[in-house]
Amino acid sequence: MLRPRKKHTVYDLQQLKGRRCLTHIHVKSPEEAAAAEEAGVDLMSCSFDSPEAQARLPLLVAAAPNSFLSGATPHGLASPEEAIRVGFRALELGASSVYCSASPFLVEAMAREGIPVVGHLGMVPRHVTWTNYRAIGKSVAEARELYGKMKDLENAGAYAAELEVVPHQLATYLCKQTSMILMSLGSGSGCDTQFLFSDDILGDYDDRLPRHAKAYRNFLEEHRRLQRERIAAFSEYIADVNEGRFPARENLVEMDAGRLEEVIASIEAG
Repeated sequence: MLRPRKKHTVYDLQQLKGRRCLTHIHVKSPEEAAAAEEAGVDLMSCSFDSPEAQARLPLLVAAAPNSFLSGATPHGLASPEEAIRVGFRALELGASSVYCSASPFLVEAMAREGIPVVGHLGMVPRHVTWTNYRAIGKSVAEARELYGKMKDLENAGAYAAELEVVPHQLATYLCKQTSMILMSLGSGSGCDTQFLFSDDILGDYDDRLPRHAKAYRNFLEEHRRLQRERIAAFSEYIADVNEGRFPARENLVEMDAGRLEEVIASIEAG
């Protein structure tokens, strides 16, 4: 059976470069994927870095069958062969492309096999021991290094790169200097996509909201409210059982008294 036509392909994204900024959300559940598609988001991404995440990918694809969805590969890919295997597995399970924060060496291995790859530039959370959590590219030397890394990814065959926490003026300049789709996460509005995690948009965690993010709802408080309601409901049930209020008559299945006597007599007669 043919899969439904996606809203975008890599080719479509390349044709849209420079025309408008696309919306982009990282989702973590089928419910979020379905909501993002119904809301009209342009692109989605998700994790593909654990057995649980890999099992969840087909569910996300099924929940948002018309959406372009990138799967983030595991950290620590050990060889080009492993990178290619993981990349093709993500595509087989329905991903439109794969995200990989590894070196251009591994990105190139996947790209040579026709796997659409998204690289990572700027602040890379998996590599913060080298940079700390901070904006990348504020000095001339660091900006030049960032430009070089961007060109390395481009030459390796990446069709796109996430650009995380880079001064927005520099990000706008860089976006005009590459054929790749640059995806802004905390790097301003001058890139090709504007990227946020669903947890940030929904306010779904207890840590301080990053400066570059914006919470549109308070799901954390809603989860806490629901947990209080769960505890209250379970407590009421336990009290009703202990005090004889449950099950009540309306919860019972009745049997005619005469029929019950017949059953008992039949059983006892052997």
